[in-house]
Parts: sequence; structure tokens; C-alpha cells
Amino acid sequence: MHKFYSFFITLTFTYIFCSDLKSQTNENIFTILSYNVENLFDTINTPDKKDDEFTPTDIKKWNTKRYNNKLDSLSKVIKAINQNELPEIIGLCEIENRNVLQDLLLKLGSDKNYEIIHQEGPDSRGIDVALVYRKDEFNPLVTKFYQINYVFEPETKTRDILYVSGIASNIDTLHIFVNHWSSRRGGSVYSERKRVHTAKLLRSKIDSIQKVNNDAKIIVIGDFNDEPTNYSLTYFLQANNKRINAKNFELYNLMYDQCNTESKGTYSYNGKWDLLDNIIISQSLLKKNNGYYTTCNSGKIFNPDWIVHYNTKADSKIPKRTFGGKNYYGGYSDHLPVYFQLIKDN
Repeated sequence: MHKFYSFFITLTFTYIFCSDLKSQTNENIFTILSYNVENLFDTINTPDKKDDEFTPTDIKKWNTKRYNNKLDSLSKVIKAINQNELPEIIGLCEIENRNVLQDLLLKLGSDKNYEIIHQEGPDSRGIDVALVYRKDEFNPLVTKFYQINYVFEPETKTRDILYVSGIASNIDTLHIFVNHWSSRRGGSVYSERKRVHTAKLLRSKIDSIQKVNNDAKIIVIGDFNDEPTNYSLTYFLQANNKRINAKNFELYNLMYDQCNTESKGTYSYNGKWDLLDNIIISQSLLKKNNGYYTTCNSGKIFNPDWIVHYNTKADSKIPKRTFGGKNYYGGYSDHLPVYFQLIKDN
């Protein structure tokens, strides 16, 4: 009888605790997702962009069926990030235009709950970055697109850096940068100067914010085509994993330890995992101060079994991608999404 009574009390307490936790999750948790969605193109040829391969008659035979399958797959991922509710903020890389974003929101069934921040950028292939936000949880105040101009290679055009500042849940101001830095085409060392150039520009924008407000809450997300330990991020952007004695201007990379000590990644190339999708925050977000905060280990890679498959060359599970060259695989993306959650400090 005593054992049964103890079990009943434990079960009751667990139910009450879990129920309370679930209610707190919706009210006190703010989810930010970053996802390189691997060439989310529509099927229409845009004359001034190099998007011919993503048309029904070209090599990839990109048709309405394949396009809709891609949208279904991406919406499945986004819905699975948080079982309780859709993410408040979604930063996206490799989207072609506003139309594909609207189509994706329709697939989510939340086209009326989300707003889109996007503009056509200068990238020759026509891929851009964008930010999608829940209208009930985020109110943007300032939006800017910073163009990347390489003085050493002026003919090259690449993705803008998107900056959005706004009020989260009517309680806190967030400064968000969405990035998609230059690829490693030609080798990581050869192409590094482009990413260093971008890191310098981004750092200057962050410095400007911190000069006005030393405790500004800054979030930097996207596909950096560099890992947390690479020079562009550690030295020029000054993002690291210091948990003690960090200066206020230093940024904290929530993905650093997963790359440096756990050998995890978000992108697989030639059998090697690279952690190219980073989440970088200001030190102010690691402190409880009557607003939103997070913890040092809050950065997550979303990699359930259904989003990956076993690759013999890599001898590991890698992302189920949409294409490999001209071969159609019908997967999700060649990148795994990353996310973290802010917690409301009451």
C-alpha cells in the first residue's frame, strides 16, 4: 500500500510538473531557427539570374512536382523543431525570391501568422537570405541589407547580410543578422579572404550597435562556410567559447564546442563533417537580466533519423539532400538546420 501511494504521488507530481512545463514552454520560450534550405528555387526562369538549371526543361528537370515535394519536406522540418509551436524566428539561406517563401508558408499552414523580410540581392545565381517571423511574437523596428563588395575581386557578387532589430514578445529588443558567406569553391584557404572580408564588415556593424548599447542582445545566424574554429570567426568576428573572463565585445558561438570537442557537423563533404551553420550571440544573452537569455549549451543541430541517410563514403549518416549534381534524391537539404531557444527571465 505504501509503495502504491508513493508511486501515485510521484505520478501526480510528474503530471503536474510536465503540464506546467508545457504551458511555460509556449509562454516563456522563444525559438530561433537557422536553415540553409539548398537551392529553394521556383520553376520559372528569371532572365537576369543563373537559374536555368532549376527549370522543367533543363538538366535537373525542376518541375512543379519536385518543387512541391521540396516545400513539403522543408515544412516538415520546420514543424518538427518545436512540437509545441512553430519557431518565432526563421533565418533562411539559399532562397530564390519572395514567392518561394510565400509558398513555403502556405505549406506550413501559417502564411497569415508569419511575415517575410527579404529583398532581391546581387548574387549572380539569384539566391538570397531572408528572415521570417511570427507576427504575434516579434515586431521589427529596423531592417537593413548590407551588400558585400570585395575590393580585391569587384566583379564577384554575393549574398547581402540581412540585419533586423525588433521587439521580442513585447519585452526585449533583439538585433539579428542573417548571413550566407562566400563558399569554399577553390578550396577553403584560397577562398578564405572573402569570408574574412565579410567578417570584418559584420564586426563593424556589431561594434556600432554595442557603442550605443554595450548590453545589446545580438544574434548572428546563417551559413558561414567556415567552422567555429576558423580564423574568420574567432579572430575577425571575435566569436569564441569563453565561459569565464570574456570581454563584453567578445561574442559566444553556441556551436563551438560541438565542432571542437564533439566532432559534430551540419554539412558533409567528401566523407568529412563540417560545422558551417553557426549561432553566435553577444555575452549579454548569457546573463539573466529581466528579459530573454540563453545558456552556453543551448545551440542544437536538428538531425533526427528521417532527415539523414547512411553514406558508405562518409561511413556515417549525412543529410538527405535534394540534389547531388544532376542526380535528384528528393530529400530535404544538404545542410542540417540549427536552432536555439531563448528563455524569458521573469
